[in-house]
Amino acid sequence: MGLVFWTALALILGKAVAEIALARLNRKYVLANRERLPEAFAGVMEPEAYAKSVEYTLAKNRLAQFETIYDTCVLLLALFSGFLPWFFGWFKNLAGNSVWATAGYLFAVGLLLGLPGLPVSWYAQFRLEQRFGFNTTTQKLWWIDRLKGLALGLALGLPLLALVLKCVDWAGNNWWIWAWALVMGFQLLMLVLAPALIMPLFNKFTPLPEGTLRERLLGLGRRTGFHARNIQLMDGSKRSRHSNAFFTGFGRWRKIVLFDTLVQQLSEPELEAVLAHEIGHYKKRHIPKMMLFSAVSLFVAFYLISWLARQQWFYTPFGFNGAEGIVVAILLFGLLSGCATFWLSPLLHLWSRRYEYQADRYAAETMGEIGSLSGALRKLNEKNLSNLTPHPAYSGFYYSHPTLLEREQALQSLSVGRNEPALA
Repeated sequence: MGLVFWTALALILGKAVAEIALARLNRKYVLANRERLPEAFAGVMEPEAYAKSVEYTLAKNRLAQFETIYDTCVLLLALFSGFLPWFFGWFKNLAGNSVWATAGYLFAVGLLLGLPGLPVSWYAQFRLEQRFGFNTTTQKLWWIDRLKGLALGLALGLPLLALVLKCVDWAGNNWWIWAWALVMGFQLLMLVLAPALIMPLFNKFTPLPEGTLRERLLGLGRRTGFHARNIQLMDGSKRSRHSNAFFTGFGRWRKIVLFDTLVQQLSEPELEAVLAHEIGHYKKRHIPKMMLFSAVSLFVAFYLISWLARQQWFYTPFGFNGAEGIVVAILLFGLLSGCATFWLSPLLHLWSRRYEYQADRYAAETMGEIGSLSGALRKLNEKNLSNLTPHPAYSGFYYSHPTLLEREQALQSLSVGRNEPALA
């Protein structure tokens, strides 16, 4: 048991302890505001809805703590029980040593490690979400979704893994550069193909009917220079009552997508403000910047994998002998990297929240008032039973968006028209 063993153990347990500590800190903070609706939110949520949002937050908190302990135990068993090297030998004897076989090993490990999480996911959907009125999916549809995901993984993920491993034969020590380029090209291709070929496998998309809402949103697109092929409704309500809006694709393939639940919950000016916020992300070039960051991060990750693959000490603490090749380096890096990058979450979320503030500002300036966006944010927080009082440390690690109070305060500071009272 050398330095690598204890470092890996410290990373795994350190992340788990931090997650449980943050969950308990947040729970205590929420409970401190449980008895009555804080004055700052008097105009945002009815006391009954606030009480329900607190219960929803606490229920998710309990499940999250259990899931952290459960997932940590699964990961520790996978890494230190000797299962992974045993399974590698068994799989190699069964399937051979080709790139397809080694890619199949990675795929099979991912599948096996995902199986223990199915009961937790099922409970979250059919017990917790059901209890609070969000679940609308059926048992049949839930399982079909997972089978479709597995089929897509086999059809797309397995060939991609095989090509990445084939880069070792093609490019030698520089394989990681070509593998990075390959994965980036695949991701860019998916931006075009996913909206047309993959997303319709899970949801039904229909054009937004003719009417005042369609004209309002198309007018917003013309006014802001954001041209999309069409505006579509997605039947999100067949799985959940949670709501969302987004645009997908780029260039002439770009389209605006609204959840049918969102259209049911918001007024037309509020929907226009939500879309203006999404257009703000586009106009401020947030998506290309985040894609660039993702590309750089992936580049660094592949370099680290290529370096670790040449280090004998990286393999032996987990029962491997180093002769298994790049495939084991990819596997171990994939299992451990999240425990290290977890500590960067506050910095990444600071960056993300900065972009959200910029998109909010763009929406308010485009609308010429803050009332529509403010009203949309308030309704969405109420309908989704959002936690209005998260602990700052907890939101720093887990919230990619500012809290409602933070967004309201930022909106109130803008020198644009106001037709909505400030939070008290």
